[in-house]
This record gives sequence, C-alpha cells and structure tokens, in this order.
Amino acid sequence: MNAVTEETLYQRLGGKSGIESIASDIFDNHTKNPIVQRRYVNSNPAEVKRLVTEMCCAGFGGPESYTGKDMVTAHTGMNISDAEFIAVVDDVLSALDMNNVGQKEKDEILCILYSMKPEIVHL
Repeated sequence: MNAVTEETLYQRLGGKSGIESIASDIFDNHTKNPIVQRRYVNSNPAEVKRLVTEMCCAGFGGPESYTGKDMVTAHTGMNISDAEFIAVVDDVLSALDMNNVGQKEKDEILCILYSMKPEIVHL
C-alpha cells in the first residue's frame, strides 16, 4: 500500500511565485498599519519582500535558502511589543486572505508565527 504524500505548505501556497505575492501584500499591509508602519519607513521594500519570501519559501518546504539574519539577531533591540506582534500577525492573515489561502494553510502559518514570537517580542 502506498502512503499518500501530502504537498508541502510551499506547494500548497503556489511555490515561490505564490509566496512572493503574499510577501508583497504583507509588506504593503505593514506600511498601511498605524501600529507598525513607522518600523518600515526607512526600509528597502524590495529587500524586505525578498527576505520574507526567502524565509517563507525555506520554512514552508521549498528549495530556496534564507540568506537573512536569524529572528533573534534581526529583532534584538527593537523592543517589539505584543501589540505590534499581533498587528503583524493580523497583516499576515489579511495578506493570506487577499491571496485566497485556505484555512488549513492559514492555521499552519499562524502556528509558525506564534512559534517565533519568543524570538521577536521584547528583545
């Protein structure tokens, strides 16, 4: 009997192109969100989108490598609050809705985001 192989989260999100679209919408949502938009004022949009795409692709089962800083290094000293973390999560969920991502995938991504919270908040 052959085991049924489930597609990776990466595949279910449409591979790199699907994740790039989601990453772009996440960034755009952050820049419009009054709770976190000031954090993105001096950022390079193309670079942020590239790094978020890489991180998601690598973390969701794709062949891409993540070339950015680890979460602790990237967020140390930023004094990110719980409210900011939740705002970012809301922006991600909104971007997933904008890209017609299914509930199962949204739940998986939500679990991943909350697993990273200790590396991001109040460092």
